[in-house]
Amino acid sequence: MLLVLPVATQAEEMQILALGDSLTAGYGLPAEDGFVPQLQAWLEERGVEVTIQNGGVSGDTTAGGRARIEWSLAPEVDAMIVTLGGNDILRGIDPLVARDNLDAILDIADQRGLPVLLVGLYASQNFGADYKAMFDAIYPKLAEEHGTLLEPNFFQGLGDGVDPAAYRRFMQADGIHPNAEGVQRIVARIGPRVEELMQQVEAQ
Repeated sequence: MLLVLPVATQAEEMQILALGDSLTAGYGLPAEDGFVPQLQAWLEERGVEVTIQNGGVSGDTTAGGRARIEWSLAPEVDAMIVTLGGNDILRGIDPLVARDNLDAILDIADQRGLPVLLVGLYASQNFGADYKAMFDAIYPKLAEEHGTLLEPNFFQGLGDGVDPAAYRRFMQADGIHPNAEGVQRIVARIGPRVEELMQQVEAQ
């Protein structure tokens, strides 16, 4: 007799790699308050069966992510969340270089047939308006070229970005990394996009 498994049971084995830097790794926070554990909890509260693998490495640039993507993608990985570029911005790395690295990461996902949620970051004005415009354009253009899901700004859940002072209370003392409440808000914004990512996996 053919046994038909319910969707929830089928989804138990779904594995999503969260490839990123300190924002993904949960820098400066107790383990349970980081982005990946909070995202995992958010999904579990909604009855979603999935394992989010923490592929965050503090200090990593897009080049670092590109260098380790091959061995980070274990055979059981079904999809990826890619959040890289923050350290490129801090170091003033050429947007064309960052774009090339992210493009290479997405190429590998394409080759393996893995759905991707690309999470962008908005550059500051520290290196000028042209730099910011070039960097901010990377994510939507790559998402269109590769057909990935897109969350334009990792920090969008904290506010519209027009007035940084308005969401300062959601940041750690360094002004770069979100605190536990900030992560909670970020997860509330990104969580539904991860559910969309899972739907793409299930549709394959």
